[in-house]
Amino acid sequence: MDSVDLEVLRSATTWFKAGHAVILATVVKTWGSAPRPLGAMLAIRDDGQVSGSVSGGCVEDDLIERVQKQQLAGDKPEVVTYGVSKEQADRFRLPCGGTLQLVLEPVKASAGLDELLGIIERHELVARYLDLETGISRLERGRWSDALEFDAKVLKTVHGPRWRLLLIGAAQLSRYLAQMAQALDYQVTVCDPRDEYADAWDLADMRIDRRYPDDVVQALNLDAHSAVVALTHDPKLDDIALLEALKSPAFYVGALGSKTNNDKRRKRLAEFDLSAGEIARLHGPVGLRIGSRTPPEIAVAILAEMTAVRRGVQVPQSVEPRKATVEAGCGVPQN
Repeated sequence: MDSVDLEVLRSATTWFKAGHAVILATVVKTWGSAPRPLGAMLAIRDDGQVSGSVSGGCVEDDLIERVQKQQLAGDKPEVVTYGVSKEQADRFRLPCGGTLQLVLEPVKASAGLDELLGIIERHELVARYLDLETGISRLERGRWSDALEFDAKVLKTVHGPRWRLLLIGAAQLSRYLAQMAQALDYQVTVCDPRDEYADAWDLADMRIDRRYPDDVVQALNLDAHSAVVALTHDPKLDDIALLEALKSPAFYVGALGSKTNNDKRRKRLAEFDLSAGEIARLHGPVGLRIGSRTPPEIAVAILAEMTAVRRGVQVPQSVEPRKATVEAGCGVPQN
């Protein structure tokens, strides 16, 4: 789930425990353009404080006003719709005549948000079912194929990481990449059979797998919600992971290294049972060309490219910032 929505659940739980009345709003249906996706959440406290977002702001303002006047979701969940008419769409600034449907749930002790947060913070996938008639919710183990469902009686929401990222190598770059990826809805697995690296891995909430990369790739049964990035610079480790990953449905497969080294890597991969099309799927050098040099900058470049591929956005790889020299204290671009 989006890290912003995780903060919504945390805020709702904290406010409720502090004695506030809280309403949790979830986007369950949209028509036309919509500022936030299905499943986006907003927590509204009885004094008007909010966490999260379900629109560009005007819907939030209306919800806050109605919550403060105790006009919404008193005892049981209810459904509200914005933007049905052109007048309402204009009033709430919903773009292109968009329409937004929300389920509003009054937070109660029986909502199970503590248990839900515990599962999410363990980076596990969970499905929550909310019965609108009774207000009772239940949790079930989630599956990668799960998605939000709403039939006007029961709301099913999916929480936890919806995407998976396998990192080959447990060095410094992997730390930055793993931590940033968690904020982008990835369940991260780090694979490194080398004791000197695996023993030094100390991110407690990040799984480290000491098996050889090809075994890990096969065991994960990669799907279209999976990505693999090889970071060791060691062909004995990177190449065996790539051989398996490039044959899988993974939406992104990348490898660290210069263009020269990646050209050599492609020649090595061609000696095995990979087709030209499978080899062409390799993103190497990995990441967008944004002039990154430090490990955090490289991590940003990799995640930016992964996001573009995940969203179906074409980004030209040839874009490279001009270098600058320092002259009289000023940066001067070199042609």
